Amino acid sequence: MVSKRRLSKSEDKESLTEDASNARKPPLSKKTKKSHVHNEVDENNNVFIKLLKTSGIILKTGENQNQLAVDQIVFQKKLFQTLRKHPSYPGIIEEFVSGLESYIEDQDSFRNCLLSCERLQDEEASMGTSYSKSLIKLLLGIDILQPAIIKTLFEKLPEFLFERVNSDGISMPRLIISQLKWLDRVVDGKDLTTKIMQLISIAPVYLQHDFITSLPEILGDSQHADVGKELSDLLTENTPLTVPILDVLSSLRLDPKLLSKVRQLMISKLSSVRLDDLPVIIKFILHSVTATDALEVISELREKLDLQHCILPSRLQASQSKMKNKGQTSSSGNQENSGQDCVFLLFDVIKSAVRYEKTISEAWIKAIERTAPMSEHKIFDLTMLLIIYSTNTQTKKCIERVLRNKIRSGCFQEELLQSTFYIHYFEVISALVTHICSGNEAEVDIALDVLLELAVLNLSAMRMNAVFVKGILDYLDKMSPRQIRKLFYILSTLAFSNQHEGSNHIQDDMHLVVRKQLSSTIFKYKLIGIIGAVTMAGIMAADRSRSSSLTQGKADLSNEQYTQVTSLLQLVHSCSEQSPRASALYYDEFANLIQGGKLAPKALEWVGQTIFNDFQDAFVVDLHVVPEGEYPFPVKALYGLEEYSGVDGIAINLLPLLFYQDFATDVGRMTSQESDHKLVSPLCLPPYFRLLRLCVARQHNGNLEEIDGLLDCPIFLTDLEPGEKLESMSVKERSFMCSLIYLTLNWFREIVNAFCWQMSPEMKGKVLTRLKHIVELQKILEKYLAVTPDYVPPLATFELETVDVIPQTSTAVSAKIRKQGTIGGRKRKAGGNKTSSYDTFSKEDGSECDPTPSDRGHLEKESKKKEEKTVSLQNYAFFRELDMEVFSILHCGLVTKFILDSEMHTKATEVVQLQAPELLFLLEDLSYKVENMLTPSVARRVPFLKSKGNQNIGFSHLHQRSAQEIARCIVQLMTPMCNHLENIHNYFQCLAAENHGMVDGPGMQVQEYHLMSSCYQRILQIFHGLFAWSGFFQPENHNLLYLALEVLTNRLKQREPDQPLEELLSQSFHYLQNFHCSVPSFQSALYLLRLLMVILEKSTAPAQKKEKIASLARQFLCRLWPNGEKEKSSIPNDQLHALLGIYLEHTDSVLKAIEEIAGVGVPELINSSKDASSSTFPTLTRQTFVIFFRVMMGELEKTVKTIQAGTAADSQQIHEEKLLYWNMAVRDFSILINLIKVFDSRPVLHICLKYGRLFVEAFLKQCMPLLDFSFRKHREDVLSLLETFQLDTRLLHHLCGHSKIHQDTKLTKHVPLLKKILELLVCRVKAMLILNNCREAFWLGNLKNRDLQGEEIISQNSQESTANESEDDTSSQVSKSKAVENGEDDEASDGEKDSDESDDDSD
Repeated sequence: MVSKRRLSKSEDKESLTEDASNARKPPLSKKTKKSHVHNEVDENNNVFIKLLKTSGIILKTGENQNQLAVDQIVFQKKLFQTLRKHPSYPGIIEEFVSGLESYIEDQDSFRNCLLSCERLQDEEASMGTSYSKSLIKLLLGIDILQPAIIKTLFEKLPEFLFERVNSDGISMPRLIISQLKWLDRVVDGKDLTTKIMQLISIAPVYLQHDFITSLPEILGDSQHADVGKELSDLLTENTPLTVPILDVLSSLRLDPKLLSKVRQLMISKLSSVRLDDLPVIIKFILHSVTATDALEVISELREKLDLQHCILPSRLQASQSKMKNKGQTSSSGNQENSGQDCVFLLFDVIKSAVRYEKTISEAWIKAIERTAPMSEHKIFDLTMLLIIYSTNTQTKKCIERVLRNKIRSGCFQEELLQSTFYIHYFEVISALVTHICSGNEAEVDIALDVLLELAVLNLSAMRMNAVFVKGILDYLDKMSPRQIRKLFYILSTLAFSNQHEGSNHIQDDMHLVVRKQLSSTIFKYKLIGIIGAVTMAGIMAADRSRSSSLTQGKADLSNEQYTQVTSLLQLVHSCSEQSPRASALYYDEFANLIQGGKLAPKALEWVGQTIFNDFQDAFVVDLHVVPEGEYPFPVKALYGLEEYSGVDGIAINLLPLLFYQDFATDVGRMTSQESDHKLVSPLCLPPYFRLLRLCVARQHNGNLEEIDGLLDCPIFLTDLEPGEKLESMSVKERSFMCSLIYLTLNWFREIVNAFCWQMSPEMKGKVLTRLKHIVELQKILEKYLAVTPDYVPPLATFELETVDVIPQTSTAVSAKIRKQGTIGGRKRKAGGNKTSSYDTFSKEDGSECDPTPSDRGHLEKESKKKEEKTVSLQNYAFFRELDMEVFSILHCGLVTKFILDSEMHTKATEVVQLQAPELLFLLEDLSYKVENMLTPSVARRVPFLKSKGNQNIGFSHLHQRSAQEIARCIVQLMTPMCNHLENIHNYFQCLAAENHGMVDGPGMQVQEYHLMSSCYQRILQIFHGLFAWSGFFQPENHNLLYLALEVLTNRLKQREPDQPLEELLSQSFHYLQNFHCSVPSFQSALYLLRLLMVILEKSTAPAQKKEKIASLARQFLCRLWPNGEKEKSSIPNDQLHALLGIYLEHTDSVLKAIEEIAGVGVPELINSSKDASSSTFPTLTRQTFVIFFRVMMGELEKTVKTIQAGTAADSQQIHEEKLLYWNMAVRDFSILINLIKVFDSRPVLHICLKYGRLFVEAFLKQCMPLLDFSFRKHREDVLSLLETFQLDTRLLHHLCGHSKIHQDTKLTKHVPLLKKILELLVCRVKAMLILNNCREAFWLGNLKNRDLQGEEIISQNSQESTANESEDDTSSQVSKSKAVENGEDDEASDGEKDSDESDDDSD
């Protein structure tokens, strides 16, 4: 600071030099001083140099920097004062500038003036920054010199425009222009703008770019408009300057019209611009978009910007040039990298725009959504949807909806996807592998499906990336069986198809993994080995006879291939034979392989011979040889369908096998006959037979004559009917009987699977008999299960998913659950989708295969608590799955069974009919299959991030088919199901006629009634599941929809070809609605309505039938339904909620419907006895009132939200209609809200608080604007409306007090929000009155806190506020308008002054 004071006082050269040198450090001061003296510029009477020295700058010669001895601001101030005080001012300015011009004629001197000055060291100590400006920049900072200096610079600059860069790397034009940047003040901005634009017009292109990009740093805001206009004109003339001009325009404050003009120009040029310029152009377009024109701009942008012709070819060309010119790898590589960089920059720009600008992302989605024609969609559309989906989490649901709709409508097809991803094959496979290894079930399933399709479509490309796919083998223990099967199918296809040379390493790794897993003693790992080995064998022994590239002679396996396949299968058999469960899984996997028809004839023949012989040895015995042994029950041959004579008969040796499995450790010995051959577990009987019959069917084109004896042969069992001996049995004996029945049931189920499609009447009759046996056995089983609470059934599904549901050793099954879930054979599988299993093993699960029976007790105790709540008879893990072919039995009406005598002549005939229990059995199973395959997971309410494997247990065969195949099967079954539906309809019609209109009259057979009712419901449920299938929206399934509708239409009239869709929908609707009069149960009524609704959704004119649905729904609400098996009503709450919602949603006047129920039905209920119901609405009882109340409040609030607030510009008629509508809505609200005085249960009060607040909120937003401009013309109507609403809101206030007094947290959480909205209502009413010059009508008072009965709630501050709490008396004494407003204000004032009256809980 000392040196600064000295310099400021010194004005002569000597003192300046002396002070400057004294301020430096001693070691440097002498050298610096000497150099200064030798390199200084002589004055030579030059005013310019003299004044600079006087002000603190010493000019230097050569390459030495000019020196600044004082602070920069001090220099400018000193020079300014010197010039202003000079005697010859303003002439001195011209003389000074002339001296500058003379001085800078020397290029080195000019360069020194443009470079930063060297600051002396004493200045470094006094300054906070080390930055030093150049001499020219310092002079430009002096206002009186700036215009002249700028003129001089622009006169000097053209000398350097076409000169090359100096040896020191300095570009003089850039250096001169840089002096004009970031000036504190521009004296004449307009002149500077003119000069710069003139300079840009004559400069070379490379300098034009720099000059243009410098404009925002040079010009002030006042010049932006002029510069923007000139740059836009230059943009049309000079295309190479597009990028810098757009970059500058984005930084300037410009008129929106000018920006729009430039943006339009750029969009029109998109098809012809260079790839390098594209990111900047797109950035300018997106940044200039406003909310008003976003959709229009984005729509035009997506039309002009075509990635397929602009971006992708450039990358392909670069790649091709690289391959052709191997000697010029570097140049082609640079070209490819440059193109890739531009692509990355472009998408970075787009990602940034859609991430931070909600307007742009929404506009882009709308633009794509509105593009209907298939031909107009481009690669860029799909790419943008994926980009927005990945960058903006808030739009994910919207993107999914758009994608779903586009795919359903056929706009996004396979060609578009291929065009989008065809050059990203490696990236796609890598991403898919990442998803597969993620562990998320949904991701894994979808990624495996895509990878499988890629392997089928482009096997050669997949082989190039096989090493990545092979790495998934490390994640096998986290996969489900279906996923393991798909993975091994993909890898086997890559490894064994056409024996590609490069696939040997995959084969080796797969064999290694399979052998390792098969040798494990832990079941989950052995399972992986079994599935993997069978899948590999299927690919290795595939039947290639259909391939066009192979002749018939070469279609079968070679000897080497045959040996490999048989060796692999024998390895699996030997590794699994010690574990019944592993063996059963092996048989099921092998059966699935054969069912797919993929085995070559040579391999199939070997399998058939092996399986046939082994099955006979293991399970089939002579009928006349009754097994001998110490069995707990007498052995009998039961359930035979033929009378055998002599020694020809055979039987299934079930009870002895089960006995030696469960009692072997207790017996401790075997007879010599049993010890001769190894016993097979009876658990393997059903899967073994399935494998056998599929082999026979495949070898003999579906003919099962070789094994048809198994259909009617008896089984070695014991008397299964428990009778009186049930209670005297031990627990082990009861468990033995349960297992015996389970195994018999599963044997019969597989028998039905095998022979259901045999066409002879005799075979059909036997199949029906077996079906009857299944139903009978289930009823017997229920009796045993009721007294065997801790019994664990033998598994029938052996995949990995069941392990977590049912451990292979034991599981506790509560008797309570069995009693709830197994009453009636028809409920056998009701809980099949309610287990809590996961689809995969946990890592901690290390249970070994099939522990000995002695271990079961310990495991039962450990797993009892966990499994007690999840396992019941209905679980699909305990029953063999029925094939879709079984439901062909539904076609059977009357089937004749021929009984032949010994001479093969007809001895007698017996009529076998499909009875109601068997029909219900089939319909229930079919409905579960429809729900699993055709109902979307959202409708099935799958919990978020929960495994869906539990829902797929028992549907493994079903999942081998597509949803389209299942839907086609259901359509083919519609005709017999319509027959059954009509027969049941006639049954109930006759029943009602016999009982004089009462379906549940005294002569009714209860069991038969419930069976028929359940069948009725199941058929409607299946029809609803079919027509609600989302696949009908896909173009390829439209014909299937037509076929389904034609089935229903043809029930009314004869077939007419080529009927339009609307006619088919109308006729189908008419056919189904005819069943409403015979609907036997409330559940069936709901399914009938839902079925009619899904048919109506497919119509283009649904309004005509909408009122019919409302009428039917009202009829169902007004019908007295028969009670269920219990004394209470059989109407579930959720179903009543749904049906009442359907009625209110479809009726033409929601308000009238609500008024009828609340004003007629509820008073009838109030005046009736305790257990009675409303006479008008029998479904309205005291138990169901809360359901009615909730639906009516919700629908009322939803309805008033849809009423537009309206504007003053609307016609008088519209105002009157809306005012009338609000009067009806408030009247309904008043009726409903006053019901809490009678029905004051906690759920009712909660509904009132929740929907009451929402209604008041809707009143504020939709009704108050209407009252603003209706008050003067309809004063009385408005006052009447407010008076009614005042009473309702006062009751809401009382409800708030009631909730606080009872301290119910579920109720009190709604109080603050409700009070706040009531306060807003007061303010809004006051504002309306002021607007209509009626302020005197507003009066503010206090409401007392009261309970629901109107009694005052006493608080500790009540005595202090007694004088102010007289609103009841006051309200009665003022005018009508005041009374109304008083009431409104009163109830809001309770929110304002609640702290003085109650618990200090005001908002």
